[in-house]
Amino acid sequence: MVRLLRSSVGGVARDADEANRSATPLELFFDLCFVVAVSQASAELHHSLVERHFFDATFGFAMSFFGIWWAWVNFAWFASGHDSDDVPYRLLTLLQMAGVLVYAAGIHDSFTKYDFTTVVAGYVVMRLGLMAMWARVARDQPAHRTRAVRYVVGVTTIQMLWIARLALPDDRNTIVVSFGVLMVCELLWPIYAERSATSRQFHPEHLAERFGLFTIIVLGEGILSATVAVREALDAVGLAFDVLVVAGASLVIVFTVWWAYFGREDVPTVDKLNGAFIWGYGHLPVFAGLAAFGAGVHVAVEFMTGEGGQRVAALAVTVPIAIATAGFTFVGATTGTSAERSTAARGVAVIVIVVALGVVAPLKLALLGTAGVLVIATILQGVALGRRLGLAESAS
Repeated sequence: MVRLLRSSVGGVARDADEANRSATPLELFFDLCFVVAVSQASAELHHSLVERHFFDATFGFAMSFFGIWWAWVNFAWFASGHDSDDVPYRLLTLLQMAGVLVYAAGIHDSFTKYDFTTVVAGYVVMRLGLMAMWARVARDQPAHRTRAVRYVVGVTTIQMLWIARLALPDDRNTIVVSFGVLMVCELLWPIYAERSATSRQFHPEHLAERFGLFTIIVLGEGILSATVAVREALDAVGLAFDVLVVAGASLVIVFTVWWAYFGREDVPTVDKLNGAFIWGYGHLPVFAGLAAFGAGVHVAVEFMTGEGGQRVAALAVTVPIAIATAGFTFVGATTGTSAERSTAARGVAVIVIVVALGVVAPLKLALLGTAGVLVIATILQGVALGRRLGLAESAS
């Protein structure tokens, strides 16, 4: 109770090399609320694909997931450098958690009616909560004031533009262009703000843990979708062999992705600011692809019960894995160790094979083939990194 009621310590600058830094219970609670939003986006993607509303599926999911990821990654990066864990900080974090729940509640209408009012309301709440956090840093940390003020101005201005965007016509072209412009603004502003930083103000190992936890969240969505889909299939057709194939192959894919992701020394590049941005932004296709894979599994199981088309189902599971692999490969090739960069060609080969399976193969073969390719690629990755590590240790 004393810890909860302690007075405000104001905006702080954490030691970027603090020993034994790990995720806090508040950060884990924060992630839990984002599970709800990811699940909603995945569910709406599934419904749109089954109904063959492909524009709604692709753009709707991209838009909704971007908002989820962007709010999460900005808080994670801020907390890595400025987590004060006092009462105002906790309250502002809880405010952002409330915002993501509002955001999640509006995802359905954004997919089906192009009504973005609730989504924007939740998004603005999340972003303005973070803006208030940056304002505390600007007030209390002179060494970081310029950087913090840039964030305050940028976040506030862009949120005003998101609100103003609601007055635009709801035709597809206007929606795509306006969202695209504002997304670019969101992505570019932190690059400008961080140019004024006098030193690295994030903890690489802490961020690697946070991104790893979010990876588990989106992988969990795949497991949840597979479980729900199989339960529905059992009610519809019983314990059919085809359903077991889809469920089994999907689980192998999820397990293999987990093994590959956490089998690498994956921390942000700290010697150059550009490397940190590449590492952080490069995770967007990883997270989005894995979240979309959960929806694809649901589409695949429904095809086995007689709903939807086979080609849509095959692409719904293979394209997300290809997108996630592309992000995974890009991050490793641009910010990883020399051993990790050497596996980039293998990543490109996986992408080509998986997409080809989705385009030409029957669903069961596409799933089994994707699972097999990922298992082989993960084994080869482990062997390559292990051998290089062994040589390095022997040399030393």
